[in-house]
Amino acid sequence: MDPRVALDLGVIKVHWYGVLVTLGIFLGTYIASLELRRRGYSPNVAWDGVLWVAGLGIVGARLYHVFSAPNDGSGSGWAYYSQNPIQILAIWNGGLGIFGGLLGGLIGVLIVARRYRVGLRALCDSIAPGLALGQAIGRWGNYFNQELYGGPTGLSWWGITIDPPHRIRTPSADFTDLQLYPPETRFHPTFFYESAWNFVGFLLLLWLSRRGASLKRGDVAAGYFIWYGVGRAWIELFFRPDAWRLGALPTAVLISLGLVGVGLAILVVNHLILARRAPQPRLA
Repeated sequence: MDPRVALDLGVIKVHWYGVLVTLGIFLGTYIASLELRRRGYSPNVAWDGVLWVAGLGIVGARLYHVFSAPNDGSGSGWAYYSQNPIQILAIWNGGLGIFGGLLGGLIGVLIVARRYRVGLRALCDSIAPGLALGQAIGRWGNYFNQELYGGPTGLSWWGITIDPPHRIRTPSADFTDLQLYPPETRFHPTFFYESAWNFVGFLLLLWLSRRGASLKRGDVAAGYFIWYGVGRAWIELFFRPDAWRLGALPTAVLISLGLVGVGLAILVVNHLILARRAPQPRLA
């Protein structure tokens, strides 16, 4: 049986990738509903709005993958999909780029905020912890698809084995060469590094959201941008030999640094610019 398939119903095959992404969306929405209630909004906003946010997020994530140019020797990305457009719909085989998902999801958030009359910053703060948790869960879909892994660990006790058909070829190394990289070679589980980083981020964002008077609206969302941006940057730099590159750096590193910049900008606006504009108490 194909290890990527969780349930084989004959005509219909349920893939682990889809199961885990769906589970991540469900739990992320549940956390968002709790956070909205804690902020005085109806938790139904999360459940009613998830089709907009998750739906547009998946569309954006898929388009990012389709138009990418991976450096894995597979000829995938736009080079492949431009010749096989029907495969754009085959998301069960993997291929969701989180940066496109963030952009698509943000468009969904804007729609939900306007439609349900929820403060945009409060809505983003409510979504951020659940988003990190959803990403932590969804990344395990890469494990079943044998994708998003790094170079050899050089260790016999750490890493994952990759079947030859799923091996990547990079300009610096050809992992499909079973003489140099035999079947028992262990590779860095990059998906796990990101999953663990996101789960810790989920816990930190929940803690941050309960900081009380010292917190401004938008701070939790800013924390997500900074945390995820820093984590994705170091993972791409050190563990992704097949990363899509723009110049000398992986594209994901450049976008990650942009996310960190957005997060820092939000904090500056909240705690320096808006704080100065706040009315000062009059002295007696």
